Amino acid sequence: MPRRAIQIGVAILCAAVLTGRTTAAFAQQRPLVTEDPEVIGAGRMLLEAGIAYERDLAFPASGLRGNLLTVPGAGVSVGLGSLVELQLDGVLRNRLAVTDRQPAPLSDLLNFTGNKTSSVGDFVLATKVRVAPETSGRPAFGLRFATKLPSASNEKGLGLDTIDFYSSLLVGKTVRSIRVVGNIGLGILSDPTNGTRQNDVVTLGASLARALTDAVEVVGEVNGHANTRSGVPPPGTESRATARIGARLTRGTLRLDAAFLTGLTTRDPTWGFTLGATYVWDALNVP
Repeated sequence: MPRRAIQIGVAILCAAVLTGRTTAAFAQQRPLVTEDPEVIGAGRMLLEAGIAYERDLAFPASGLRGNLLTVPGAGVSVGLGSLVELQLDGVLRNRLAVTDRQPAPLSDLLNFTGNKTSSVGDFVLATKVRVAPETSGRPAFGLRFATKLPSASNEKGLGLDTIDFYSSLLVGKTVRSIRVVGNIGLGILSDPTNGTRQNDVVTLGASLARALTDAVEVVGEVNGHANTRSGVPPPGTESRATARIGARLTRGTLRLDAAFLTGLTTRDPTWGFTLGATYVWDALNVP
């Protein structure tokens, strides 16, 4: 049923692309995770927060599977100049209702009782740089460098206690009311069972945003990473991908969003949803 729902959603999105209004599309942000090459602007600050629910999500390193509630996921972005943006994103609380437990490399570390576990999530510190602006004949280009910090607890089964590094090339182009964005990059993921090893993955993302009116957009994306190692990858570094389809409503400096999501691998959620809000304001006087 969830796979059928996402197919219907994609059809609706495509119809909107073909028949929607021709107004300027906004830059990327919630509920999408594919990064737009444009930055928020010098001295501006972006604050976003939301909740998410993911059903039947797997944690291969700890052997847990269950339904994950994120309350809330939050992020702050600061425009350090016209070309540079600093980002901090993370999850203040993850709560997993465990539906299955299997032997796994880190299952001996688990330290909770019953069928529920919770922990703060991992935080990601990133810098985004716009390399080239968009022109009538060329897309915008940017680079993003990010480090995942090991704040989620492996004793609770929801983290790996590893530091990971990501670098991505960002491309974005607006054609009338359609904003198309693509990401490709490299992720260096630490092996949670052996601190001297790593797994290199290819990160991929593609998104589409379509303005239906001056205030309403429909959005969709596929985002994830692909394992490049032959044989069995280190636990927690396996290939993953998620598809999202949703909408955004903008009123001045406030934007509300909602999206349906479904996983594209057996480790990802069968279905889920996210709801959130984003607020942008001029916060700093950057020379």
